[in-house]
Amino acid sequence: MSITAIIILVIVTILVITYITTYNKLVRMKNKTEESEAQIGAHEKQRYDLVPNLVETVKGYASHERETLEAVITARNAAAAAPSVQDAEVGNKQLNTALKSIFALSESYPDLKANTNFLQLQQQLTEIEEKILNARKYYNAVIREFNNLCETFPSNIVANIGHYTKKEYLQIEEAEKQNVKVKF
Repeated sequence: MSITAIIILVIVTILVITYITTYNKLVRMKNKTEESEAQIGAHEKQRYDLVPNLVETVKGYASHERETLEAVITARNAAAAAPSVQDAEVGNKQLNTALKSIFALSESYPDLKANTNFLQLQQQLTEIEEKILNARKYYNAVIREFNNLCETFPSNIVANIGHYTKKEYLQIEEAEKQNVKVKF
């Protein structure tokens, strides 16, 4: 075997190994993005399961606030039925707004504000919101790594061959970035 043949064989071997390792890394990152989507979904399911309990608790104190309660249930159902993470984000933003109005009701109904079930549900929702926030941060970190693989050389070549494309980050609306105004 000539030196040229050996050099060509070594180069081809290096290219094949590089391709295989890069492809496997892309597959692992794709699976990680799907896992992180599932984590968000699991936390959101917990949230969706709590909302009817919260609404029932509020009904006992503020049954005439029907529009507010219906808006919460409608937003919950829309978010729960969303087919993708991005669609769920839109539904969850509506649910956040609706939940804020429920918690605002507690200010108008002192008995509700002191109700143990309401307080426990509010605490559970707060904890789930924190878990969802952390899951979203993790999701965006995984998406960043995946997108880096899809866009940087030489992994972008393997990504193009394997039809891997850049994924979208979860983003918050401009209105949610605004400072909360506290009035006394």
